[in-house]
Parts: sequence; C-alpha cells; structure tokens
Amino acid sequence: MKALSYAVTLLFAFYILNPVVIGQDQEHKASAKHKEYSFCGGDSWPGADKVLVKDVRESTFAASGSLNVDGGRNGGVSVKGENRSDVLVRACVQAWGSTEAEAKAIVSGIRIETGSTIKAESSSDENWSVSYQISAPRNTNLSLTAHNGGISIKSVDGNIDFTTTNGGVNLGDLSGSVKGRTTNGGVTVSLTGNSWRGSGMEVVTTNGGVNLTVPDGYAAQFETGTTNGGFKSDVAALTVQTEDDKGGWQRSKRVVASMNGGGAPIKVVTTNGGIRIGSNTNE
Repeated sequence: MKALSYAVTLLFAFYILNPVVIGQDQEHKASAKHKEYSFCGGDSWPGADKVLVKDVRESTFAASGSLNVDGGRNGGVSVKGENRSDVLVRACVQAWGSTEAEAKAIVSGIRIETGSTIKAESSSDENWSVSYQISAPRNTNLSLTAHNGGISIKSVDGNIDFTTTNGGVNLGDLSGSVKGRTTNGGVTVSLTGNSWRGSGMEVVTTNGGVNLTVPDGYAAQFETGTTNGGFKSDVAALTVQTEDDKGGWQRSKRVVASMNGGGAPIKVVTTNGGIRIGSNTNE
C-alpha cells in the first residue's frame, strides 16, 4: 500500500513543478477550468483496482510577511510572488480507494490548516495527497517542506528555506537569501537581472541533475559542480577543464569562478547527476 502511495505521488509532482498563474476574474469560466486542469488535472493513474477522487479547495487570508508550508508525506508546493497584499492558497486534495465512495470519504476527512503553518491533516495515514499552489506578495519569507513532492518558487524576494526528499526543484526570478536541498530530484535555476539582489543562493541535490540558466553579463561568485555526472556549459567563465580533456579520467567536475567582478555567492551543486549551464539575454 505504501509503495502505491509513493508511486502515485511521483505522478502528481509533475503538475506542481509546472505552476500556472491563477486569474482573479471568476467570470471567465472557460479559462478557470483550463487553469484548474493544469494544476489538479491530468490522467493520474492510481492503479487498475483503485478509484481516484480530486477536490480543489481555495482560501485567501491576509499576508503577514512570512509563509510556512508543510507538504506532508505526499504533496508538492508551488509559490509565486505577485503584486498583491493577501495570500491565495489553492489545494489539490486527492485520494484513492477501492470504490469512489471510499475515495470520497477520505477526501472529505482531509482538513487544510492555514494558521501558522499551511498543512493538511487527516485521520487516515495513507491513500491521499495534498499539493499546494500559492500566490503571495513578492516580499515574503518562505519555509517550505515536502517529502514526496516537488518544490517550485518563482518571483519571490525574501529569506527562503526549503527541503524535499523525493521531488524536483524549480527556482526562478528570486532574490534575498535562498537555501534549500532535495535528496532525490533534479534542480532547475533561472537567474534574472544583472546580479543577485540579497545575500545569495545555496541549493544542493544528492541524486539529480542541475540545469542552471545565467543571463549574459551576470555578476556573481559562482560555485557549481558534480561528483558523478557530466558537465556542459555555454558560459565561458563557468567551464571546467577535467582530466578527460587531457586524455586522462576524473569523475569530479567543479568550477568556482568570479563573473563580471563578482558579487553575492551562487552555489548550485549535485553529487550524482549532470550539470548543464545555459545563457540567455536580459531584456
């Protein structure tokens, strides 16, 4: 049963790592249906002998400057900063059972708490998951945790701390102080602007590749690399010469470089996984 719960959760994590900005105009029903499908839709497969039931719940509360989110055993977390003064939480509640009635009973017993920590609670320990899509003020401090689920953070400026065990990480347009890790999952980081605004970023994965995008002319102190994996970079300052280039062999590939005069430290590393560094042009 636990193996089934884990397998289904990994399918759900895909949707969390592809967040969709939710509109405020409730009159556009067709658009709302499309967005709901993107967040909590798809053909999730709980098994031939299981019935899946989904429920999207939405709540809004006043912003306090910080958010704590606990994804629990199963569920991912997506946070996007916006020009707003409140916090919008959309929860994708999913449960599976032998019958539709059984799955619905599990869903109805799941409660979403939005107090000091956003989290889900239920008397049932298995066969359900809750993933979160959150819109918050851009200047928000975040503390996010998940176990079997991905973490996505976009357009946030603050003190950001996150961790997940089995799930990918997607970060873009961030500033402030960012620290986080995943054990089993890839990491995608998209830097924006000309330099990091804040004290820096440190992101680590143990088993997963890294995809880092750096704007042309970006100023920072970089550290990136892998112990067991390939290394490919389109950024001249972030290339590494290994023993492979000399006709020998060396597994560990790491580069530490000060780009365009240096700046805040940007560290993105993996142990078992490849590194891919691309560049883009600031608009």
